[in-house]
Amino acid sequence: MIKHVVMWKIRDELDGKPKSELCRDIKQQLEALPGKIPVIRSLEVGINAIPSDASDDLILISEFDSAEDLSAYAVHPDHVKVAEVIARAKLTRNAVDYQV
Repeated sequence: MIKHVVMWKIRDELDGKPKSELCRDIKQQLEALPGKIPVIRSLEVGINAIPSDASDDLILISEFDSAEDLSAYAVHPDHVKVAEVIARAKLTRNAVDYQV
């Protein structure tokens, strides 16, 4: 099993939406993906509850049966749509993929 962990620092504002709203919107879009992409075994999204300069704003923790399933997820059209939204809203992105 592969665990895929991604953390983002989100802009303070984009298109008139404050960071809090951007985070909620992205969380909602990510949480809809398991119903659209069958290779996702589990998916959890968290919004940072204690902001600081050293912390990121959003975290995604997801699990896949294999690296091939993670690769299929990465190019799935529904994931690509959410990734495009995140790309506009993010300042930074960090990821770790590890074998469980």
